[in-house]
Amino acid sequence: MKHPLFYRISQFVGFLLGARVFVTALLTFALYVSTFFLFNQEESLSNFVFDFKIHGIIFCAVLSILAGGIINQFYDREKDKLTKPFRTRLQSFLKQKYFLYAYLSLNLVSLGIAFLISPRVFVFFLVYQFLMWFYSHKLSKILIINNLTFVGLTLYPFFGMLVYYRTFSLKVFLMAAFLFLMLLIIDVVKDFLTRTADKMFGYDTLPIRFGLKASRTISVILIIVLMGISAIIIDKTGFNSILNYYFGAGMFILIVSVYLLLRPATKNTVIVLNILRIWIFVGIIAMLFNGILTKF
Repeated sequence: MKHPLFYRISQFVGFLLGARVFVTALLTFALYVSTFFLFNQEESLSNFVFDFKIHGIIFCAVLSILAGGIINQFYDREKDKLTKPFRTRLQSFLKQKYFLYAYLSLNLVSLGIAFLISPRVFVFFLVYQFLMWFYSHKLSKILIINNLTFVGLTLYPFFGMLVYYRTFSLKVFLMAAFLFLMLLIIDVVKDFLTRTADKMFGYDTLPIRFGLKASRTISVILIIVLMGISAIIIDKTGFNSILNYYFGAGMFILIVSVYLLLRPATKNTVIVLNILRIWIFVGIIAMLFNGILTKF
């Protein structure tokens, strides 16, 4: 017989993993850093701290992202039993109906707050929530569309903040393109590891349709394009900030990734995934310190 405390803890951890709370926390941190130090060019820190409209929008985004994680795991639960057995085991301590209750509650609270902010914000998040459901229900199984939609939905809240502040510039565009390609590469490479399960459950991905060799070639081409964007950013701004040193060091990281991808082995694929994910986090930290030095 399971100990009640152990059972409750398992339920709680299972819910956190099902809602992808840890990924959401990273996205929340990235939203705040990018909003204040990249999109918000004029507002002071004190004004930003007491700008409850911005906090409300970011809070709505957080709730929507949590809900999106829940509905995604609901549709992927059979595949996850093969690809993520430990996480699935923890999630099994909580019935699926409770995940669905949480999904609906998070979306409704998010939309309620969004409506109080403004009708446009309400529509923005209504569209976001619909697209996340539609991605999990249909688009995640369609070739190429699945990768592009996943990356687009990840960046959707950032695009909203960009439009809100109307911060349109070549630098922001290039950094957005860099992040889009980085996330796209990560999602494509991730499909290498789940190829068997994807094929079993009807997910049409690049490795299934074209094979691992061709998919690795596509990933390498994307990385080369990413290196080109990094070079353009450095050329336009020079090595005069922490962010530009980040892009410069990123060239080495990308070269290492290409080398590992050209040496077919599961462990190399895992290493590339971890390197690129860590490098995105390093980029958020670099943006934070670059912003601190620039604004203060």
